[in-house]
Amino acid sequence: MNTPEQSQSLFARAQELIPGGVNSPVRAFGSVGGTPRFMQRADRQMIYDVDGNAYVDYIGSWGPMILGHNHPAVLRAVQQAIGNGLSFGAATQAEVEMASLVCSMVPSVEMVRMVNSGTEAVMSAVRAARGYTGRDRIIKFAGCYHGHCDAMLVKAGSGVMTSGVPDSAGVPAGCAMDTLTAAYNDLDSVRELFSENPGQVAAVILEPVAANMGVVEPKEGFLKGLRQLCDENGAVLIFDEVITGFRLSLTGAQGVYGVTPDLCTFGKIIGAGMPVGAYGGKREIMQTISPVGRVYQAGTLSGNPVAMAAGIAQLSHLRDTPEVYTQVNALGDYLRDGMRRVIEAHHAPCQVTGVGSLCCLFFTPEPVTDYESAKTADTARFARYFHFMLQHGQSLAPSQFEAIFLSCAHTRENLDEYLELLDRFFTQQP
Repeated sequence: MNTPEQSQSLFARAQELIPGGVNSPVRAFGSVGGTPRFMQRADRQMIYDVDGNAYVDYIGSWGPMILGHNHPAVLRAVQQAIGNGLSFGAATQAEVEMASLVCSMVPSVEMVRMVNSGTEAVMSAVRAARGYTGRDRIIKFAGCYHGHCDAMLVKAGSGVMTSGVPDSAGVPAGCAMDTLTAAYNDLDSVRELFSENPGQVAAVILEPVAANMGVVEPKEGFLKGLRQLCDENGAVLIFDEVITGFRLSLTGAQGVYGVTPDLCTFGKIIGAGMPVGAYGGKREIMQTISPVGRVYQAGTLSGNPVAMAAGIAQLSHLRDTPEVYTQVNALGDYLRDGMRRVIEAHHAPCQVTGVGSLCCLFFTPEPVTDYESAKTADTARFARYFHFMLQHGQSLAPSQFEAIFLSCAHTRENLDEYLELLDRFFTQQP
């Protein structure tokens, strides 16, 4: 492994020009220490830094690269679209095709609006729920991350959990006062909030699989219980499927767990890694959005033709090649089973969680079912593990509270290499 001299030089220069030297906080290695690697290119399951080092990529641009980097169908679509222009600020046929794809794949989505990020999708879906119900309050869950819009930065997960900032400065108290926080996997905590705020809750929003405090699956009956509570109280149920949408299945987590939300949000996976997001759901709710209704939301680059071309190529491939999910979910099972065997062999105080192609190794002896149990993880030990793996060519998210993302470009040989290294780590640092 080459020394990261160019990455160090770039990071030093970046810190003079960009806050923290990065354009998204978790990239700064703040919770693990050291110098972030500056990446130059990627292909299939591999990613390469400016110092000439190659890594097996388990981040996949934080989820969208389910087909691997540089998939030929996506590349062709983008190259063709670029030849026609980068942005029009006008309606295009590609937007209609993309909307048709999403609506045909996800039964809960009768209408959909394209936006530019998962954060924007969540912000817009929450506004639509408030406009539809005429209510102000939102119930979210501790540890679930829904982007950086003001109302959602309350006990958020993801990078916020390891940044030392529990919420965020710059968020007026008034923006967060209508955000109520429940405990993930605890229906009683939700029931209590509804009881304390009768007729005031517009929506319940959650990651159906909490993938921003590590990976935490919903307990049996939890999602169905939320559906029932929302129906009983006239609230909108929003699934944030920025991570799980089109990754766990063509129908996302809602298809896997058999629970239908009223609205759902998607992120960069629907653009094959391009800056894109979307929100959609019941027609009667979506028709409250401007220019049809009174809920305003707009975006010059929404439905960008290049992003739409990439997304259409990826979603079409996933639709037409369902064996992708069989393959990538089998890799997930293989990795989790292998991790558990290594942990048991070393009697390591760790937990392995995950579903489908999402995995997480928690450095805690406690079962992880919610935000409080996730926070028992030993982040210092995770940092040692992270750097050991990085030095041996494994690119993992630099945070205990992020997922391992697998793609169909990964091989069992890649996973066997990871498992061998994990065994070596526990042998050297029991």
